[in-house]
Amino acid sequence: MIFEFATAGRILFGRGSARQIPSLARDLGRYALVVLGGSDRGREALTQGLGEVGVRSIVVNVSGEPNVTVVDDAARIARSERCDLVIAVGGGSVIDAGKAIAGLLTNPGGVLDYLEVVGGGKALREPAVPFLAVPTTAGTGTEATRNAVLDVPEHGVKVSLRSPHLLPRVAIVDPELTLTLPPEVTAFTGMDALTQLIESFVSNAANPFTDGVCREGLARAARSLPLAYHDGSDLAAREDMALAALFSGIALANARLGAVHGFAGVLGGATGHPHGALCARLLPFVMEANIRAVSERGDPATLQRYIEIARTLTGDASATLRDGVTRVHELCAELKIPPLREAGLSVADCSRLIPLAQRASSMKGNPVTLLDSELRQILEAAIDQ
Repeated sequence: MIFEFATAGRILFGRGSARQIPSLARDLGRYALVVLGGSDRGREALTQGLGEVGVRSIVVNVSGEPNVTVVDDAARIARSERCDLVIAVGGGSVIDAGKAIAGLLTNPGGVLDYLEVVGGGKALREPAVPFLAVPTTAGTGTEATRNAVLDVPEHGVKVSLRSPHLLPRVAIVDPELTLTLPPEVTAFTGMDALTQLIESFVSNAANPFTDGVCREGLARAARSLPLAYHDGSDLAAREDMALAALFSGIALANARLGAVHGFAGVLGGATGHPHGALCARLLPFVMEANIRAVSERGDPATLQRYIEIARTLTGDASATLRDGVTRVHELCAELKIPPLREAGLSVADCSRLIPLAQRASSMKGNPVTLLDSELRQILEAAIDQ
């Protein structure tokens, strides 16, 4: 058995831990580029706190999905200001943008030189400037991963900038920052975390380390995602989901994902629909397809993993493969996950999108190779149901 483990250089988890941002930043640099979301929430308090410990700062905002132009422009600003530290406070998109900017500050050229699939695919040779990641949602787990997902509008896809150098120097995960998330965002991001845990657990690169964090994360998400959705002020549930998201990031960074994310990157680039909503709608149909395909031509041990998932999700020690899929369908209904036709997709799009999904890097981690006919069945079901 051979596997590796890599994550953020330091992880601080806990209620109120975000108050340590200034003191941590002081040890990492003197002039910070602060990356925030479109709402600018917390800007004044953060920049004031940094100033009090002697760290200068300049703020850039990332609204929506980060694209190549946004990242290149922000990196240009940071270079001209001679920033030696990047701090990103926000959802997965904000943190991904911050990662990419931190990597570009020490490596020549623009982001397209380094992007996989549609870019030059060059390696980032030099370590990024110190990067401090502070998630305000509980979903992507990108505070613990080595890739930044970026939108490339001219190609209609989302692809990754990927390097061990992109792992954050410090990740601060404060569940209190998620208390104000609206139910829809709680649902979409939470289902993204759940999907990442499931896909990492059954992936063809799963290992004993990722198995452990997946099991713990799945148990927490199973009990707390509905609670956080229905009552956003439930801090215990928010804490569980923040841990589930963190664990999902650790797992995917050290195992692989699967067909849900193979589809989601392509569909996100084509539609701009929220990533978590895409993952949530695809998840039960991919589970069904994988279980059928593994039963016919895969490793029987994978079916035991799906049974374990079913028992964790339902809390029933005798749950079956079908019970696990049914529970995910029920969860999608409870969280009001829309069919993909609401993202503007139709069955007529399948022939164009499936070849793109087949080439996605995440598809390579699926526990069994799915045929085009099986992928079409998944996508048609997710569009219509």
